[in-house]
Amino acid sequence: MADVNGTWLGTYWQAGSPTRFEATLVQSGNTLTGRILDDGNLGEAQITGEVSGLTISFTKRYLTTSLSLVSYTGAIAVDADFMSGKWSIGQSDSGEWEAHRGGENLVAELNERLADEEPAAIPLDKEAAPATAV
Repeated sequence: MADVNGTWLGTYWQAGSPTRFEATLVQSGNTLTGRILDDGNLGEAQITGEVSGLTISFTKRYLTTSLSLVSYTGAIAVDADFMSGKWSIGQSDSGEWEAHRGGENLVAELNERLADEEPAAIPLDKEAAPATAV
């Protein structure tokens, strides 16, 4: 079973227009809970669902702006760093979504790269140094 705990950055498409989102997922066994913050006017939502093998399904309920429940289904990549699928609101509206693992993993990778780089050496040439007035 895939482990989807953590922060995810993603996009969903509605009527051809993309909306970015950030999700914080908490997985306990097959049970999934968490929060999603849309980069649009819909705001924050709670999610509940499940993970089964490399399949994910959950329902998103916005906290203040919409009473409609949004159902998500999708597939999780074998390395558990990417997932994608379809979303729907009843029979009336649907689209695609995708998400990439974000947060700590990306920061750790950047810090490793920076640690591996050596600072550029600055040659010290006393004759080339500017004289200071006393």
